Amino acid sequence: MSLIANTVERKDNPRVLSTGSSSLTATDRLARNLGWFSIGLGVAELFAARSISRAIGMDGSENLIRAFGAREIASGMLTLSLDKKAGLYSRVAGDALDLAVLSTAVRDDNPKRGNAAMALAMVAGVTLLDVAAALGTRQQSARDEDDLRDYSDRSGFPQGVDAARREGRHEDEEPVKALSPPSPSRPEQRV
Repeated sequence: MSLIANTVERKDNPRVLSTGSSSLTATDRLARNLGWFSIGLGVAELFAARSISRAIGMDGSENLIRAFGAREIASGMLTLSLDKKAGLYSRVAGDALDLAVLSTAVRDDNPKRGNAAMALAMVAGVTLLDVAAALGTRQQSARDEDDLRDYSDRSGFPQGVDAARREGRHEDEEPVKALSPPSPSRPEQRV
């Protein structure tokens, strides 16, 4: 028996009458896609490190590839979080590491140097996307230097200070006078 078959739709459930454009910018969508790509690549590097290392002629580098996979997953999760700028910059730094390691595999004595060169080209392409997304995110969150905020007209009271004072008083009471501490020359009188 299916759980879906037992559900009853209420008549007062909201309906989507029309759809509009997303509030996500192109940079936001690119960052989200790069985050998911990073997680997928990281999982592949974790679980298929031996196959990847053989394919690019870097036998014996499985632990390095697994470490890169863990880094990819962490960068992807950070890219999908609210602090996507840090995730994108960590992806750019990781790409630099990937490019450095892959460049060592493109040597004359590597029989799989063609595969390594193709992997190097793909990482270089993804690096360009990572840099574009990181710079776009930085630009979105940047403020204009001339955009000085002036909060001098704000009090912190939604209806103003006078309304807050009126609310603090009762109609039949006089305003409370400020109490001053007793002077040291006069002892307090107890009643």
